Amino acid sequence: GTKKKAACPGLGLFYTILSAFLFSVASLFLKKIEDVHSVEVSAFRCVFQMAFVLPGLIYYKTGFLGPKGKRIFLFFRGFLGSTAMVLLYYAYQVMPLADATVITFTSPVFTSLLAWIFLKEKYSLWDLLFTLFAVTGVILIARPPFLFGSHVTGIEGSYSDHLKGTIAAIASTLSAASTIVILRKVGKSVHYFLSIWYYAVIGLIGCVIALFVLNEWRLPHCGRDRVFLILIGLLGLGGQVFLTKALQIEKAGPVSIMRTMDVVFAFILQVLFLNHLPTWWTVGGALCVVASSSGTAIRKWRHSVKKAKQREI
Repeated sequence: GTKKKAACPGLGLFYTILSAFLFSVASLFLKKIEDVHSVEVSAFRCVFQMAFVLPGLIYYKTGFLGPKGKRIFLFFRGFLGSTAMVLLYYAYQVMPLADATVITFTSPVFTSLLAWIFLKEKYSLWDLLFTLFAVTGVILIARPPFLFGSHVTGIEGSYSDHLKGTIAAIASTLSAASTIVILRKVGKSVHYFLSIWYYAVIGLIGCVIALFVLNEWRLPHCGRDRVFLILIGLLGLGGQVFLTKALQIEKAGPVSIMRTMDVVFAFILQVLFLNHLPTWWTVGGALCVVASSSGTAIRKWRHSVKKAKQREI
């Protein structure tokens, strides 16, 4: 038989960096939008995802519901994933871009914790240490007054909005971590296009219901905001596709480590386009969170490599 052509070295890591850049630029456009609720932005993104994923479902003949035994998992994957998106968009709107981005990078730590609880995966003292590092980073970013005093600097707007954004970002991170645990449970038995399809459909339904309940549905007043909405949908979809492709051709550990470029891009874009210098508290929190998520990724990577060698023996 003919040998398969060798994959381009580092292509998966390049896809990861490109994905991080696209997600960061989409977050920047979200900060630039005026008078549009985060739920409505999420609904627009879901529409774009449905439009672009639909041809893929037809081409690969995956169907629209998935295997019977996996549908309940796909439903919760869609519900939790779309909830994470809405909460994250809200956090981006009410707090500094870098702060919200850093908090989302506690996801690998919470994923390890949830996988230990629900999938019975190993949870070591190292994992506990990384969890404490992540919590420390979040505290440095949130800066609760009972620890840091009543005068909190380096935030956008009131501290009340900053606290709401922090809570939303943490809830988004927990939802995203739960989504990853569900995807691990499902494994490779479901095509990734079908997973994104559930995410978009359930997200759109939930967003439409929430908009009617909140009475927040409105079209943007100016053409610039409408362009931003379209770009957020396109960039979010592109980021998700490149991240999925990266995970298909590269090990999860290096991809997780390289995804910390999200934080770097967020800091750069915040300084260049939002004229908001991060405080030393935010930088310290970012270092704690990046060290925590990188340490978790490296441990998981080494563990998977060790298991692979044992299977070869």
